[in-house]
Amino acid sequence: MQTRDAARIVAILLAGAAYVLGSHWLMIQTEASAWNVVGVLSPMLVVIGLGAWRSRHLGLALVCLAVLAALCVQAAMGVQVTAHALYLFQHAGINGFMALVFGSTLRPGRTALISAVAIRVHGGALIPEHMAYTRRLTQVWVIFFACIVAVSLLLYFFASFDSWAVFANLVTPVAVAGLFFGEHLIRYRLHPHFERSTIADAVRAYMHNSKSSGTRVPQ
Repeated sequence: MQTRDAARIVAILLAGAAYVLGSHWLMIQTEASAWNVVGVLSPMLVVIGLGAWRSRHLGLALVCLAVLAALCVQAAMGVQVTAHALYLFQHAGINGFMALVFGSTLRPGRTALISAVAIRVHGGALIPEHMAYTRRLTQVWVIFFACIVAVSLLLYFFASFDSWAVFANLVTPVAVAGLFFGEHLIRYRLHPHFERSTIADAVRAYMHNSKSSGTRVPQ
């Protein structure tokens, strides 16, 4: 099972890296084409649609399918679109969506997303201090994704498109990785009494917990 999970994690990382590099190349090196928009937006729509389908949010899954079909029809008809604006939608949309996903689990009566993952990692229970820490960490991720959206909009409207593309395709994933791995490295320096776990444990728990994150706190 661990070998299979590790293989899945590596495959996801490689696919993500390929998508980031491919998107950046499409944005700044190739000639404008409606199919560029399909190539950049379709992976995002497929991932969100599949996630919505697995979580039984059928309305969102159908919306993603409809948008993907409309983009393909538009490209096949040769209709020119404003590619740069759609690239902005891709970047701001993904990060805004992540802010909403994390933020929705902070509502009263629900378990914060990172708390739910940590509970699974540690066998179904956390000490109160650890529970509070994971809730605050979920809040940090909400703020992080919101800041990414804000910087993306500022660069798009007030800087060159190439500068925005570097931020969107190169700086953003590095920042995400930096927060994820950096938090893990400093967590036990700040709270050495927390039960320890590995990054692989957290990734596996998140992958297996995708259907149950944001569930209500047991009464």
